[in-house]
Amino acid sequence: MQPPTEVETLEHPSPVAARMMLAALPDSIREAFERRAQQIDYPIEAVVEMAFASFLDSEALRFEDCKPRY
Repeated sequence: MQPPTEVETLEHPSPVAARMMLAALPDSIREAFERRAQQIDYPIEAVVEMAFASFLDSEALRFEDCKPRY
């Protein structure tokens, strides 16, 4: 296995991983993610990451900021 590249790190989902996750969702949800990415001019993987981070910790902007309360 090769080490992660600059774009593909262990801290962030890769574009391929984000697309795989989105493919498993209903069309309406996938389309909402894609619309949001286009609206804010962010890559889809960043929008997916922000959604997960927000779910885990409403004050988080990215995974590294997450401090989930269980």
